[in-house]
Amino acid sequence: MESRNVRFFNYTTIMKKITQIVIIMLILNGIVSCESTEQQTDKSEGSSTKEPSEIDIYDNWDPKLTEVWEPEPAIITPGSRTAAPSDAIVLFDGKDMSSWVSTKDGTPAKWKVEDGAMTMVKDVGDIRTRESFGDCQLHIEWRTPSVVKGNSQGRGNSGVFLQSTYEVQVLDSYDNRTYSNGQAASIYKQSMPLVNVCRPPGEWQTYDIIYRAPRFKNNGELDQPAFITVIQNGVLVQNHTQIRGHTPYIGLPEYKAHGDLPLKLQDHGNPLSFRNIWIRKL
Repeated sequence: MESRNVRFFNYTTIMKKITQIVIIMLILNGIVSCESTEQQTDKSEGSSTKEPSEIDIYDNWDPKLTEVWEPEPAIITPGSRTAAPSDAIVLFDGKDMSSWVSTKDGTPAKWKVEDGAMTMVKDVGDIRTRESFGDCQLHIEWRTPSVVKGNSQGRGNSGVFLQSTYEVQVLDSYDNRTYSNGQAASIYKQSMPLVNVCRPPGEWQTYDIIYRAPRFKNNGELDQPAFITVIQNGVLVQNHTQIRGHTPYIGLPEYKAHGDLPLKLQDHGNPLSFRNIWIRKL
């Protein structure tokens, strides 16, 4: 088989070469313009020429100059409906909780697994993933109890904590008034959702989350804050929202330097259920 060398260019390399070509063209254009000035002096005063700002430097460009062929995006197989795509890490498939441990002491998680869902058990406490994550795409489905008890924050309360620190609130917010930055799909105590798209108690709901973790400098200072996009039940409820720090019940948010951390699910004393949880590292 004939061998040949293939040159790969990333986008930055191509744009540098394009910039060099533009500069050369502008220089040549200036030279040609100067040489043609004397030739055009005998034209009538009524003739018009293009102003420099009207010159389209792309008139004779080859469109291939801006085509990027390498690298080629990886091919993955999408899941049907809300099923996990082929490159996702499945955190709960409805059968076991081997990917989860108790946040309190690191022992295997003791929530109840039944009918394809895992449900909180009284006094067991929060659970977290064994694996740590940073930037990610997360899919998670949740259900508040069909029998309504309590109101406001005492009704169907839980939370999805990115990097164990930044909470996307889970709450039965169907006909249940509470503070707006504490209802379902809020970034807790920071950003209320764009709309309330909660289904009635006892029905399954979905969060699809795109999360960009915060960046910290070597000295521990914040370099770039975290950002999050949340789609609840197919509706955009957080649109690239900036997270201002941790999400405490009391006090103001602040950042403390950290790396990748586990995903955490909160036990707030209400028997919520979760299913079909998968995550993709970005």
